[in-house]
Amino acid sequence: MSVALYARGGGGKAAARRPGRGRRRAAVVLLLALAYAVGILMFVLGGGGAGPSGRAGVTVASVRRRRAAPLPSPPPGSVYRSHLVFNRLLPDIRDETSSASTASSLSSTSWRRNMLMTSHNQNPGELWMPCINRRLIRSELPPSNGYLIIEANGGLNQQRLSICDAVVVASLLNATLVIPTFHFNSVWRDHSKFGDIFDEDYFIETLREHVRVVKELPADVLEHFNNNISSIPNMRTKAYSSPNHYMQKVLPKLQELGVVRIAPFSNRLVQSAPSNIQALRCFVNYQALRFAEPIRVLAKDMIERMVKKSTLTSGKYVSVHLRFEEDMVAFSCCTYDGGLKEKIEMENARERSWRGKFHRHGRVINPEANRRDGKCPLTPLEVGMMLRGMGFDNTTSLYVASGKIYNAEKYMAPLRQMFPLLATKDTLSLPEELAEFEGHSSRLAAIDYTVCLPSEVFVTTQGGNFPHFLMGHRRYLFGGNAKTVKPDKRKLVLSFDDPNIRWDQFKRHMQDILHHSDMRGTAFRKPNDSIYTFPMPECMCQQDGMM
Repeated sequence: MSVALYARGGGGKAAARRPGRGRRRAAVVLLLALAYAVGILMFVLGGGGAGPSGRAGVTVASVRRRRAAPLPSPPPGSVYRSHLVFNRLLPDIRDETSSASTASSLSSTSWRRNMLMTSHNQNPGELWMPCINRRLIRSELPPSNGYLIIEANGGLNQQRLSICDAVVVASLLNATLVIPTFHFNSVWRDHSKFGDIFDEDYFIETLREHVRVVKELPADVLEHFNNNISSIPNMRTKAYSSPNHYMQKVLPKLQELGVVRIAPFSNRLVQSAPSNIQALRCFVNYQALRFAEPIRVLAKDMIERMVKKSTLTSGKYVSVHLRFEEDMVAFSCCTYDGGLKEKIEMENARERSWRGKFHRHGRVINPEANRRDGKCPLTPLEVGMMLRGMGFDNTTSLYVASGKIYNAEKYMAPLRQMFPLLATKDTLSLPEELAEFEGHSSRLAAIDYTVCLPSEVFVTTQGGNFPHFLMGHRRYLFGGNAKTVKPDKRKLVLSFDDPNIRWDQFKRHMQDILHHSDMRGTAFRKPNDSIYTFPMPECMCQQDGMM
């Protein structure tokens, strides 16, 4: 446009205005440049210079500031630091072992006097004896209303619970119980049948005055259902159903068809029941159910070998139920010190056994909260440190009942270091003796159960049916009072979370946990407790009780 104006004769006027306009433009440019320079100077002086990466300084600085800001520490007991505590305290543990070895056998260790060398029943006035028989009503059995078929699931002691309750339900219905079948479980992976684990003939004979039991459903009855047990109506029953439910809902169908099926049958009878029902439960559990002969024979030999290994404590030993198998660690969703490798292995184990259960919508997994709440399985290292802190020294004979320990080479080494007299079913038996039981987790658990039963002290480290049944069985055998260490893991993890803790402090904490543990004397069943854990008072009588 300026060229056109110049051509029309406006060039002189435009030229006259050009010098002033140029000066104004120059001034604006100068001011902008000056402002830019001042801004850059202030930015640099304010710490916003470009970092070594060449990125904008403000980004790097902000990242650095964010990194420098301290993250909030998790609450005490949230993180697995037990291996750090062990490394710190190991010299003190070794020194104490050396000191104990030079002292006399009577004064070197208080645990021998207080734990292993004293009777289960320190107060004779509190002695309780089994008295099931006086509470069971015996009479000639009336004609059967039909056959009851149940399917037990879970591991050894879950199956045991189902069997005991099935006998009670058969008694209520006046039904003939068919020897229970076992559901194959993706976790236990055991194809064992009833007779592989329990003495089938002994079971039937022992119960003959209380409940009729047959090994299989008669062929003529099965023919009515096309020779297919699955065609028999399944009376699906809610957990912890009352005796009245069976009488009102199941009995009419049994009388109509002559046979009913209940599957699954796990925890299908209420905990609290009339005394005659509780007595029958105990009779089945403690008298009718005994393990199959191959299990009994090997377990008896292993107990004798364990006693011989325990010469320093007059043949008395401590048994520990250690739950640190891969499936237990995976199911707990707890984290330890295995890093990425452990995380991948646990995720694979969860998918293999539970197929997406832990990835369902709304499922929240919080390993730190699990540990604080005492839900994480104790590692062998933690069990060893706990027992050493409680006063069990390295001359203690320890029997460890467990499945295949996760990463055993790493986690079992510290426990063996603290307890060199440690034994397992693998070390107490020859390979050929265990061969017929390999691959059958319930049979192997039955061996562990039998060896733990007569131990002077039983240590439970995780919940489950194994310790609950064993504690009840030991109470039943030992006058109502069996020495048990059942630690409060919510307190325990606090001591394992302090890498700077001193050995004397650690011992005080462990002995306080021991004091508040399940070492008390007689324990009576409360309304919601299991009769299989607390057999008193329904199945035991004070002092003058009779079998």
